[in-house]
Amino acid sequence: MDFRAALLDQTQAFGELIRDADPSTPVPTCPDWTLNQLFRHVGRGTRWAAQIIAERRTEPVAPREVRNGKPPDDPDAAIDWLNDGPQQVINAIDQVGPDARVWTAAGMRPAGWWIRRLLHEVGGHRADAALALGVDYNLPPEQAADAISEWIELMLLQSQRLQPAVDRGRTLHLHATDAGLGPTGEWTVVHDEHGLAWSHDHGKGDVALRGPVRDLLLAIMRRRQVQELDIEVFGDEAVWDAWLQRTPF
Repeated sequence: MDFRAALLDQTQAFGELIRDADPSTPVPTCPDWTLNQLFRHVGRGTRWAAQIIAERRTEPVAPREVRNGKPPDDPDAAIDWLNDGPQQVINAIDQVGPDARVWTAAGMRPAGWWIRRLLHEVGGHRADAALALGVDYNLPPEQAADAISEWIELMLLQSQRLQPAVDRGRTLHLHATDAGLGPTGEWTVVHDEHGLAWSHDHGKGDVALRGPVRDLLLAIMRRRQVQELDIEVFGDEAVWDAWLQRTPF
């Protein structure tokens, strides 16, 4: 998958989705936010990352210090502002080199790390906008599958600082039913004597969720309840409930 092209495409799709929508529309999956606030968050977020990369930061940029962090009042100019953000990220990575280490939410990482993170950040917020507007939300299966992998990676990193997302001795398994994904359509999270880890291994798990990859993504990102989606749940649902309770982001 071309992550750079996908980031540009997802950002454009997000902007077009809400271009003509009422900016005061509430976003239920982002409590207390409106579409306007969601738009500003996404647009400023890419510029925030671009500035971290360009300046080779070892700590985050304060929101008020993000250059050109507010969209123009003109709607068309605001869309251009939104779409320019990811290009700034790409340009910054090319400038410093993809292997230059910079601050990220996962610690110091190569600058190129930001492309994948922002792709799935924008994709997730496009889901927020779609759900707020009551329209369908789709992603290419390969992209949705990678978003699940990236989300699990982030949550396990977070679990090192907080309560483990899966109790010791328990396992969680996801199985996408989409054709063509192969091993990348399965995820197993284990907590053994070595700690928390995940793989694309096939396995039953103490709890297993089976369904379309898009639905699994919406469920694991806490955008929709499994009962609202085309997902079958097998085994101990308490393991899944614990995962959701312990993985806010």
